[in-house]
Amino acid sequence: MSETLTLPAETRRAGKGASRALRREGRVPAVVYGGKDEVLAIHVEEKELRRQLGTGHFFNSVVDVEIGGQKVRTLPKDVAFHPVSDRPLHVDFLRLAADAKVHVNVPVHFVNQEASPGLKRGGVLNIVRHELDLICDPDSIPEDINIDVTGREVGDSIHISHVTLPAGSVSAITDRDFTIATIVAPSALKSETGDAEKAEEAAG
Repeated sequence: MSETLTLPAETRRAGKGASRALRREGRVPAVVYGGKDEVLAIHVEEKELRRQLGTGHFFNSVVDVEIGGQKVRTLPKDVAFHPVSDRPLHVDFLRLAADAKVHVNVPVHFVNQEASPGLKRGGVLNIVRHELDLICDPDSIPEDINIDVTGREVGDSIHISHVTLPAGSVSAITDRDFTIATIVAPSALKSETGDAEKAEEAAG
């Protein structure tokens, strides 16, 4: 499961001028919104924010924003970056209620590829979805989802119904059994098959 991160913060004054001044001091303006409380304008240390962004699971982790000794439980929703320098300019945090469910995108990893006959024969794993759109309990957000391709052959498709999600997680998409990946024949094998079919047609 994704760990809970703690991010120290301080309250700030709103306004573009104040935000520019904060950025010059190595701080990043942010807001905490949601729930019944008012929007909270804060700023965080850029260096620590960059470190947490570098974990690779910032957006599917609960972040305790610590302000004046009190913690506000949040989920990061958006980070605006400078188009040239890629420096973080602003962060949005969603305040989490005690009984809240969270909507997250969790990366998918395919394991035991060496045990797939289709891949061993030269088939290609065609990944349709690199992330799964899940609704989870905040305390049990998976860091990633492993999908086992043992025994998979060329032509096989892996759908969401084939995946056992961790306890506390369900797919946010419920109206269809969507495809996550397929194992397709390599182009050389496809062309050989096509030539054979054409030869059969000509002979027939």
